[in-house]
Amino acid sequence: MAGAEEEKKMPLLEHLVELRKRLLFSVVGFAVACVGCYFVAQHMFNFLAAPMLVTGKPFQYTDLVEPFFTQLKLAAFGGLCISFPLVASQIWAFVAPGLYKNERKAFLPFLVATPIMFLIGAAFFYYFLLPLAIQFFSSFQVVGGPDVPTIELQPKVGEYINLVMALIFAFGFCFELPVLLTLLARVGIVTSAGLASKRRYAIVGVVAVAAVVTPPDVLSQVSLAIPLIGLYEVSILLAKLIEKKRAQQDAEAEKEFDEDVDTAPTSVVQRQ
Repeated sequence: MAGAEEEKKMPLLEHLVELRKRLLFSVVGFAVACVGCYFVAQHMFNFLAAPMLVTGKPFQYTDLVEPFFTQLKLAAFGGLCISFPLVASQIWAFVAPGLYKNERKAFLPFLVATPIMFLIGAAFFYYFLLPLAIQFFSSFQVVGGPDVPTIELQPKVGEYINLVMALIFAFGFCFELPVLLTLLARVGIVTSAGLASKRRYAIVGVVAVAAVVTPPDVLSQVSLAIPLIGLYEVSILLAKLIEKKRAQQDAEAEKEFDEDVDTAPTSVVQRQ
């Protein structure tokens, strides 16, 4: 095949113009989403702060501009989440014409699975791990007495939102592990046997990642490490399925080739 199926060749300048157009659409979509999210930033804060309400502690701020910049961060956070489908579609629209039809079919499922796995990771953190972390860290409060100093939780608006947004992104990206490994297996960079043989190193890496992206307590680290190890095992199974399907396709192609060779007309030249 000389090039992408049913696609004409484009000079470099036209590629750059197309890229600029896609980037412009993405930036405009992100900006519009940010403006819209700014007007509902208080509702977003109420949602993200809901797990903290069990402590009964009011949020506070010590910097005059802290609430304003917190709303801007929430607007950017919401705008990024909302505009991601648009940005992904623009990236796909730019890349897809350069792919063959079978390559587009192979990559499209991974494009769809990426936001789904990110949402699963973010929901796992928000609904499961965040309440446990708040309960754990709130337990360090101490009721003071004559000889005991009082230790009381006083959450700050900006610090809490920064922590929650960072961990949502961290968990979301960590849950992309099976998507990444399955894609690498699909293109032949890794194999199921290779992933299985590197399991012990993967577990060490997962524990290290969990120790970095989670709060410094064993409960949070284990809560992330166990799902990631499970996702690694799922990636091995998916890689095996891909290899099995590829082997079947190769066998069918070889069988069709043999049948074509057997049924091909032959000419016999007899020499006198």
